[in-house]
Amino acid sequence: MLKESVVVANVPASDLGRARRFYADVLGLEPTHEGPGGLTYEMGGGASFCLYETEFAGRSGHTVAKWQVVDVSAEVKALRERGLEFEHYDIPGVAWDGDVAMIEGLGHAAWFTDSEGNIMCIDDATTG
Repeated sequence: MLKESVVVANVPASDLGRARRFYADVLGLEPTHEGPGGLTYEMGGGASFCLYETEFAGRSGHTVAKWQVVDVSAEVKALRERGLEFEHYDIPGVAWDGDVAMIEGLGHAAWFTDSEGNIMCIDDATTG
């Protein structure tokens, strides 16, 4: 039954107000629902994520969520214009073109941290 269910990501925020401003001002996203559990953001294709307040935000040390986009370079450019800075990681076999990682057999990706220290990714998902 889980195979037929919708998966919703939960993204931790130590300061929900600060996170809301970051997601609006930098990423251009507005919540579609606000409730006692936090903020819900609906994305394309039926995907969504919830921002919820917890003292444990930003502690994962790995990618929490990713957006699959058509053109990683264009997204990076647009987000940099909104003030977003991107992360660079020392990953074997990965070539970098500015902030965009070129991963053989997988495509392109770029990573950033949100206002809460969560690692996020955008990629072109050439392999799904």
